[in-house]
Amino acid sequence: MLGIDNASTSDRIDPAYYFEQYGYHIGRQLFNTLTELDDSGKLIGGLAESWTSGQQLREWRLRLRKGVVFHNGKALQAQDVVYSLNHHRQKDSPSAVRGYMQQVKDVRADGSDTVVITLNAPNADFPYLLGEVNFGITPDGEDFNKGIGTGPFVLESFQPGVRTVTRRNPNYWKSDRAFVDRVETVAYNDSAARVAALLSGAVHFANRIAPNVVQRLAASPAVQIHRNKGSFQVTFPGLADREPFNNLDVRLALKYAIDREQLLQSLVNGYGTIGNDTPLFPTSPYYASDLPVHRYDPDKARFHWKKSGQTNPIVLSAADGATFASAVSAAELYQAAATKAGIPFRVNRVPADGYWTEVWLKHPFCASGWSNRPTADAYLSMINLSNAPWNEAHWKNERIDQLIVAARAEADDARRRQIYHDLQVLYQAEGSTVVPLYLDSVSASRRNVRGYVDVPGEVASRAAERIWFDA
Repeated sequence: MLGIDNASTSDRIDPAYYFEQYGYHIGRQLFNTLTELDDSGKLIGGLAESWTSGQQLREWRLRLRKGVVFHNGKALQAQDVVYSLNHHRQKDSPSAVRGYMQQVKDVRADGSDTVVITLNAPNADFPYLLGEVNFGITPDGEDFNKGIGTGPFVLESFQPGVRTVTRRNPNYWKSDRAFVDRVETVAYNDSAARVAALLSGAVHFANRIAPNVVQRLAASPAVQIHRNKGSFQVTFPGLADREPFNNLDVRLALKYAIDREQLLQSLVNGYGTIGNDTPLFPTSPYYASDLPVHRYDPDKARFHWKKSGQTNPIVLSAADGATFASAVSAAELYQAAATKAGIPFRVNRVPADGYWTEVWLKHPFCASGWSNRPTADAYLSMINLSNAPWNEAHWKNERIDQLIVAARAEADDARRRQIYHDLQVLYQAEGSTVVPLYLDSVSASRRNVRGYVDVPGEVASRAAERIWFDA
């Protein structure tokens, strides 16, 4: 049994609607993607056994793995992939990966075992994108909500916001995966309840362990801790197309008005590192570590706030269990620090259920967060392009767009590094998102659970596929 957070009554089996961890875990049980990451974070074949590029990185040809069948017995063919990828290309699609697909000009089958994807512009990292959990493959013309994939487990029942039950796929194409006969994924949005369930043995694995209970859990002989350092980015996006966040001085005031060191020590007990309002993770080879540090500075915050001419209070919406375990506490600490800087500041505590549909992208200022991606482009294209569906700050900057596209096409690593550096300089100086922390993703399992691995850059855990029990 898995105890997983971020479940909602609005959840669906359709991968286009995966917004957070609960959906990701279910998606990895039911579906496979064309590519995936191995245990070290290296890109390897999934349903595609190989791929080649042409037209100077504008065309990608993927040859499908033979002998793969769907849960309904149908053999995997290229047209299934075409149908599944095009599912995210519809103009009205809510899919998280629709932003990725905006760079796709055409998807077609070349025979029964080859898929050809043509891009509008070169992208050297495109195969990485196809490993996102949202790109799960289902049969041509099938309803995604039926959960018919090629994945390690077959859907038995689904109760949105409550639990999902799957059983082992007897025809799974990976001989070294899917060891357990049945998986029950239970919604535990409350962090304390999730920990209690793990300690009691009600669940075998629990995600997102709050930092303040890690030491307590580690002391239990029945539990083992898994720590993925710096793999989660805390963000506070302010909608740049609305007042007051359309004012650069307001954005600067809020960047200087948060005490990052206090958050790191009192909120997460040091299980993380301080952020500096840039979009890339410190583990990225392109992370700019030489930028001026946005330390807590009440005087600078007060100066920019007065310069902005704003008088109405800043209202920050947050919910525990929707984004990260202590989102409300983080908001309250932010409020205290900003108030000392003379900024009127209120915290709007909202329900976790429905947070991603009712609050995020709608409230002017809210708590959010992102797991690391396998490449810089995978993160930037999803969140920072002006037309990205998940551009959570609504900040549109033509120069940022140009830099993202230019980096995709750049094969020379030194030049690509400079492009990403220029992007981070601009983002830090003008962006509408405060990035105060990078958290360690901490999960835990019962001591007899074996096989679990924290994979660098993997957003969605393959825990169910990997684990087995030590008798």
